[in-house]
Amino acid sequence: MGLSVTLFVMALLHSGAASMKSQAYFNKTGDLPCHFTNSENISLDKLVVFWQNQKKLVLYELFQGKENPDNVDPEYKGRTSLDQDNWTLRLHNVQIKDQGLYQCYVHHRKQPEGMVSIHQMSTDLSVLANFSQPEIMLISNGTENSDIINLTCSSAQGYPKPKKMFFLLKTVNSTIKHDDVMKIFQDNITELYNVSISLSFPVSPETNVSIFCVLQPEPTQTQLLSQPFNIDAKSPEPHRPFLDKTYMTAILLVLVLVILCLILKLYQTVKKKKKKQLGPSHECEAINVEGQENEQAKERVENCVPKKSDEAQHVVNILKIDSGDKSATCF
Repeated sequence: MGLSVTLFVMALLHSGAASMKSQAYFNKTGDLPCHFTNSENISLDKLVVFWQNQKKLVLYELFQGKENPDNVDPEYKGRTSLDQDNWTLRLHNVQIKDQGLYQCYVHHRKQPEGMVSIHQMSTDLSVLANFSQPEIMLISNGTENSDIINLTCSSAQGYPKPKKMFFLLKTVNSTIKHDDVMKIFQDNITELYNVSISLSFPVSPETNVSIFCVLQPEPTQTQLLSQPFNIDAKSPEPHRPFLDKTYMTAILLVLVLVILCLILKLYQTVKKKKKKQLGPSHECEAINVEGQENEQAKERVENCVPKKSDEAQHVVNILKIDSGDKSATCF
């Protein structure tokens, strides 16, 4: 039997017919055994052997030792082959729609009785398709909040419908299971299933996190595990937003102080320039005042000197000579 087929034999006997279960994988080969022993060593040219499905459509017919394709349904032409050593029909390129009940019939052509049924067997064929390994993808949420992780996990081309799908979030100290509603899509042609789940949850940036996606198919099948989606811990910066605000405030204060210093310097410079411009005018005023005072003093002297006669003036002149040219004073 093919490696892709698993047989579960059931010891069921009803109406002289044996029954068994067979599993085949999608697009592989399935076995439909007949288990005819031919204990009477009947010649093949006296046997008629054929298989039909639950709709009574013929898959294969061996008539008197030769294949008879005339009675084979078009859906099965070119898809079957007979292993006469163990009387097993091989159904190739198995599809989901091929699952169901099949029957093998063996008839003995006798004269004059005609066709006599000497063996019958039923096989219940089920079809499996392995899901792809679950794959985790990060969905951009359009925000800057790095503590929220949006993930989707998907697996495709499987059959039958899986039981469940979930996330495992692992850290050094814990393992947390996250369940979500499994979205299921079935292809109309192949009848295979695609499944996915999505999840958003908070992750501490100070902790290394490994996220796995687990798919549980049929109970008889092995769980499928995704590759880990790792999130590395960030450098500890618990108060970074506060520190950024402090730095900005300090920078603004420095700028304000620099501007104030520049304004003060400019003010002092302008003040000095004004003083220099006012200096010559004050000197002129002082000279004018001093000149006016001299003029006023001169007038007072002239006013204090009495009018004298020629003789008196002569006496005054003599007195000036005697006193070393001393100037007269007004009392």
